[in-house]
Parts: sequence; structure tokens; C-alpha cells
Amino acid sequence: MKINKLAMAMVCGGLMAAMVAGCAITGTGGGSVVAKAKLSKSEAEKIALTKAPGGTVKEGELEMESGVLIWSFDIATPGSKNITEVAVNAVTGKIVAVDVETPEDQAKEKAEDAKKKN
Repeated sequence: MKINKLAMAMVCGGLMAAMVAGCAITGTGGGSVVAKAKLSKSEAEKIALTKAPGGTVKEGELEMESGVLIWSFDIATPGSKNITEVAVNAVTGKIVAVDVETPEDQAKEKAEDAKKKN
């Protein structure tokens, strides 16, 4: 019986954490996250493309990462199967990270995302 109560407490705790995280991302109770961004998506996209000249943005989203509001872009470059992921600080416009993902990295990330959804 103690195990059932412990399991229920863990589930409830997890749900509460997810709700709090969801509120932080959507800005519930503290204004829209998009409103907190000083750079528009298109402005941040131009900055990101400087790290992948000739590239095409395949995906872009505003997200909170390690307490920093960023625009994150996946950029495809002609002649390469790799994706360049560029993170731009949504307030300052500074590039905070550039990562190159191989097709293997992309498959692994896709599998991890699918696992999180289940």
C-alpha cells in the first residue's frame, strides 16, 4: 500500500512540474513568452543564417533553455545531409550556440522526442 501512495505522489508531482513548465513556456500568469522576446522570428532567423551561409531554415521555435529565452533554428545546407542548429538569444540577438547534427544525431533526437511524447 505504501508503494501505491508513493507512486501516486510521484505521478502527481510530475504532473505539477509539467503544468508549471507549461505555464512558463506559454507565459501563463506572466505574459506571453513571445512578448518577452525583443527580436522577431525573422530578425533572429537572419542572424542564425550567418552561421550557415546559403542554408534554408527548416524549423524555428521560441523556447526557454537553461533560463534563457532563445530562438532555435534548424538549418539545412545544400550539398549536406547535416543540419546546423543555431540558438539566438531572443532578447540580445547574440548567437549562444551552434551545433551540427549528422543524420544519425537527427534520428537519435527524433527517437528521444518520440519517447518523451509517450
